[in-house]
Amino acid sequence: MLKTFTKAALASSLLISLGGAASAAEQLQALAKDSANWAMPTGNYANWRYSELDKINKDNVSKMVPAWSFSTGVLRGHEGNPLVIGDTMYVHTPFPNIVYALDIKNDGVIKWKYEPKQDPNVIPVMCCDTVNRGVAYAPADGDRPAMVILDQADTTLVALNAETGEVIWSVKNGDASKGETGTMAPAVINDKVLVGISGGEFGVRGRMTAYNLADGKEAWKAYSTGPDKDMLIDPEKTTELGKPVGADSSLKTWEGDQWQIGGGATWGWISYDPELNLVYYGTGNPSTWNPAQRPGDNKWSMTINARDADTGEAKWVYQMTPHDEWDYDGVNEMILADVSVDGKDHKALVHFDRNGFAYTLDRETGELLVAEKYDPAVNWATKVDMDKSSKTYGRPLVVDQYSTENNGEDVNTTGICPAALGTKDQQPAAYSPDTKLFYVPTNHVCMDYEPFRVAYTAGQPYVGATLSMYPAPNSHGGMGNFIAWDAGTGKIVWSLPEQFSVWSGALATKGGIVFYGTLEGYLKAVDAKTGEELYRYKTPSGIIGNVMTYENDGKQMVGILSGIGGWAGIGLAAGLTDPNAGLGAVGGYASLSKYTALGGQLTVFTVPDQTASK
Repeated sequence: MLKTFTKAALASSLLISLGGAASAAEQLQALAKDSANWAMPTGNYANWRYSELDKINKDNVSKMVPAWSFSTGVLRGHEGNPLVIGDTMYVHTPFPNIVYALDIKNDGVIKWKYEPKQDPNVIPVMCCDTVNRGVAYAPADGDRPAMVILDQADTTLVALNAETGEVIWSVKNGDASKGETGTMAPAVINDKVLVGISGGEFGVRGRMTAYNLADGKEAWKAYSTGPDKDMLIDPEKTTELGKPVGADSSLKTWEGDQWQIGGGATWGWISYDPELNLVYYGTGNPSTWNPAQRPGDNKWSMTINARDADTGEAKWVYQMTPHDEWDYDGVNEMILADVSVDGKDHKALVHFDRNGFAYTLDRETGELLVAEKYDPAVNWATKVDMDKSSKTYGRPLVVDQYSTENNGEDVNTTGICPAALGTKDQQPAAYSPDTKLFYVPTNHVCMDYEPFRVAYTAGQPYVGATLSMYPAPNSHGGMGNFIAWDAGTGKIVWSLPEQFSVWSGALATKGGIVFYGTLEGYLKAVDAKTGEELYRYKTPSGIIGNVMTYENDGKQMVGILSGIGGWAGIGLAAGLTDPNAGLGAVGGYASLSKYTALGGQLTVFTVPDQTASK
């Protein structure tokens, strides 16, 4: 069979032929560096969501038109984005988690289709729609063919032959009968694939697991809570804010054996620094949502983790929201970039947390450099204490008025900002090395929150709170903003108000533009420096997917999945009408039904006559 090679694929093949020394990881990095591809879920290991392509740019993006489209055949929320390797695009869907391989040389003709047979009983234990955030690609290595790796809703991690779609290996990563589900995009790192677990609303015990690419066997597993050995924490070597965490750091912060059902799910994005050989990811909310039932800091939920990619051993951790009282999951992406803070350059990690604070840390040491609100409406805490001599250093200073524990069980605490879905949920931000700015989709939403006592039963919701959501008061009246952020100073550079939350992942490009989608279904392009809107197009359904770009026959293409759903669109996706349903989101986003309807579609755009930006 004649195969078309990208420049990066050709370079990888030459490396192999010259010495056989190119590992799968080296090949994957080479593929990612070739902007003709979109080889990783977030574009590169640093989670930049940035492309060097500039044939679509701020001078000609206004002429962008749809080139072709593809219906996925599924009507729930479409999060994540396709991958493109050479001439093939790999597209995923929500449950039942179909994977398509499409021929981009032929307007998306289907090369193969994989449709797993899953028990539909997994659907009721999926918290916030039946979403899936994408597949990973593993280049061929020795006798093993290239693979596409999918994390199915029922927690089956499956490796598919990238050429044929045939199953090479599969492994069960969890137990759906206990509320454990799979929604995240796996990450291929070195000779392993890393995957987490969803189910924080069912009292799961969160963890990150690495499986060998060769055969799917478990390589290491790091729990979010429990004994040090289970968490792969060395009490003397693992640090938080520069100090050893000490023995039993998690056990001491839970009552009895609550840590066994303590949450800390790991369904977000993973980044990787090859030079440090460290992987970074966040852990989610503690279970239950009623804070009175779980006294203590509940470590290590709500935590940024830096771990050795080969062994899983934790180098450093940082808990952003100790004893979470608001469901401010800490799973959002970690973006790795060089950032100057107070005149000093750092190999930094930048994280936009659900709790409304944007954090800049030194990714090698875990030193906290910046922690500032990235939405002025945030009110549950006044600030993060940055005084290194203070007993509360690194902790948010909570306002009693908005503390659900302070106000007590069965008391409705009102006016908390942000709402439980956070100032930003999992929808990933982008970073441009050209402007040194971060482009962040945000929620401008507040809530009322009433905790109540709840008992744990395996496989049943373990929430214990009633919520309602609404736009931030005394503001622009909408529920979202798209912002540009300076991570060195902790300040908003520009902000675009949106009628609804921006639930789409962003894309920055060398062409001086940033793309994002809206819940009404618009794909938008704005000037990276000023935020000026340059283009918009209404796709068939609301966008909660992430914008990506690639090159085909010398032309830059832009792709986006549309299909309303996710937490913000759960009312439409699941046909819910009770305002308190969907953990409070149904009422908050009730008017969304006037602007869009269900659908599942990939739309690919291009500019007919392209020239690189000057």
